[in-house]
Amino acid sequence: MQNFEYCNRTKIIFGRGTETRAGSETAAYTKRILLHHSGGSSVRSGLIDRVKASLKNAGVEWVELDGVRPNPRLSLVYEGIELVKKEKLALILAVGGGSVIDSSKAIGLGAANEGDVWDFYERKKTTEKALPVAAVVTIPAAGSESSISSVITNEQGPWKRGVNLECTRPVFAILNPELTFSLPPYQTACGVADILAHIMERYFTTEPHVELTDELCEGAMRAIIRNARTVFSGGETNYDARAEIMWAGSLAHNNLLSTGRVGDWASHAMGHELSALFDTAHGASLSILFPAWIRYNITHGAPRFARFAAKVWGVDGAFYDFEQAALEGVFRMENFFRSIGLPVKLAAAKIDPSRIGEMSQRAVKFGPLGNYRKLEQKDVEAIYRIAAE
Repeated sequence: MQNFEYCNRTKIIFGRGTETRAGSETAAYTKRILLHHSGGSSVRSGLIDRVKASLKNAGVEWVELDGVRPNPRLSLVYEGIELVKKEKLALILAVGGGSVIDSSKAIGLGAANEGDVWDFYERKKTTEKALPVAAVVTIPAAGSESSISSVITNEQGPWKRGVNLECTRPVFAILNPELTFSLPPYQTACGVADILAHIMERYFTTEPHVELTDELCEGAMRAIIRNARTVFSGGETNYDARAEIMWAGSLAHNNLLSTGRVGDWASHAMGHELSALFDTAHGASLSILFPAWIRYNITHGAPRFARFAAKVWGVDGAFYDFEQAALEGVFRMENFFRSIGLPVKLAAAKIDPSRIGEMSQRAVKFGPLGNYRKLEQKDVEAIYRIAAE
């Protein structure tokens, strides 16, 4: 196990009706904020009106910026930065899912620092300063509500890039599982894939003697799969199942499961190219690429993948060959993704395989991918081609 420091400043407010606390929690920091959201379902459901009422009751003034899309755009981030500076706002309250929260984090970075905010995403500079961000979460998926991560799409590339900066970790997050009852099935499924992928990126490590976090990862993945099956078997409004998934989304990406270990993250980097070039939903990019990544790497770590198959997917002792057991685990994972309506091949997501070479070149712009096994461009291309088979 490696040395580590773990600190998570995000205050989690979890449960029924907790969105009514948005105003009082925000007022503890400031009385002038940017209210950032998509302008879609959060408005139609009445959630934005409830949040506004809570803010008003707490004496908090707001300026509103909606229009966030999946794979959030840099152009809206620029608009938000200018608005925050002009109106002298001191906190960004995100109401929505990971895209809204990531957009809010980018605005907070840009408003607190000179120069182009995109430079942080291009790894040209770093910072310890950002305006505080808080969140009312509507989609369990990205875990951005308690993480240090933000991913933004620059339409001019198009490029999809992420940063990991402690200063962007939200100060509080409100999670009411009831807000997820009306999510479309595909959004729920993409969220489940995203949560599982965040854990798998951490789980597949070469670091020895990390038994506790191995067990935590495996238990979390089993719980997610089990409760997702409940939701997709007629339990759309099953509070307990939705609550398990929502809490798992935060735990999957707040770095608790990273302690003492080094994760991989190659699948996320490859998935970003699908989202940048084809606007593929993030969760769908991962349901396609993670199985392909495992298939490509099995011969370099069959015992690890066999353990994953046994502990997470229930592959029993009938498989005495590590590679055979690992492949059975991938088969079961792909079947699970299909069962909840997700693609596991490029064609199912309408991704043109003729652009595999281009995607491979773009993916390694900053060098080889991953830590479980370093992937050069030829390796990345091979994984994309497995996903195209």
